[in-house]
Amino acid sequence: MSLRKPVRALLLCVAPFAFTACASVSRPGKNATSPDNGTSALRIYDTKAARFVPFSRLAAAASRVDIVFFGEQHDDPATHAAELAVLASLGERRERVVLSVEMFERDVQFLLNQYLDGSVSEKDFMAGSRPWDRYNTDYRPLVELSRIRGWPVIAANVPRRIASAVSRKGLVALDTMSATERSYSATQNICPKDAYYKHFAALMGDTPGHGASGAQPSAAELAAAAAMTDRFYEAQCVKDETMGESVANALARAGSGAIVFHVDGAFHSDFGLGTAERARRRATSANVLILTAVPLADLSKANGAEYAKRADFVLFTRAPK
Repeated sequence: MSLRKPVRALLLCVAPFAFTACASVSRPGKNATSPDNGTSALRIYDTKAARFVPFSRLAAAASRVDIVFFGEQHDDPATHAAELAVLASLGERRERVVLSVEMFERDVQFLLNQYLDGSVSEKDFMAGSRPWDRYNTDYRPLVELSRIRGWPVIAANVPRRIASAVSRKGLVALDTMSATERSYSATQNICPKDAYYKHFAALMGDTPGHGASGAQPSAAELAAAAAMTDRFYEAQCVKDETMGESVANALARAGSGAIVFHVDGAFHSDFGLGTAERARRRATSANVLILTAVPLADLSKANGAEYAKRADFVLFTRAPK
């Protein structure tokens, strides 16, 4: 029996907002490929074709690869609706789907598995899994769709306490942990000062503007700021390495013909860097597709070329007012 009717019922009952997005992005025609004066919920730019395309083109492209990275904007409801639409489309095109998420950490995987197989209630799962804020609106629809379809869900991220320890002490903090605690982060952690580091340092603001007296920062202040940036970058690397390892391991466990759909903050996978690069390093033969979401107040002003280097497809969403 086809599972498409139950899936569509979930889109209506679990995430009502997603139905609007699916309806608008699935409709082919003029509005899918040209400016639409902001009347639809989502506009999709194919960076290789250098044009706006209908949702069906994105869905088809995503279904042909091994790993899909969806780089989200955490506080944008339309982004979460688009995530659910992409995941549902994969389920209609591929027999075996694995959902991997930044939003749950490795040490709650056992509890997540128990919830998926019905061994524990959702109340107990929520009480012990440290869900992100707005889980019910933003991420529950993804988990519930996976649960009713029998898909694995991967708690891909490193526990926050481990990332925090690395941000204070650097990578050496991993060497002081118990074997169990250490297993919650990636086996291999590489943090080169590459293009990703440059993006990260720019985001952090890698030098102080003025010293304590209002003068130009001293050499000591500059060194302290650089050391802090490096430690925070190492914590970022541990997150990316752990999620990359989780994605690669999930793909290997799922076997031939499976597809992994990984959801993370856009910085973790934009430009094919961060988590995406770490997963590729471990799954060298995998075909990967990068998606990134960009909320805009006015969708008619979406400029795909401006974001073309970030991803294979750019999903312009209508930003909340």
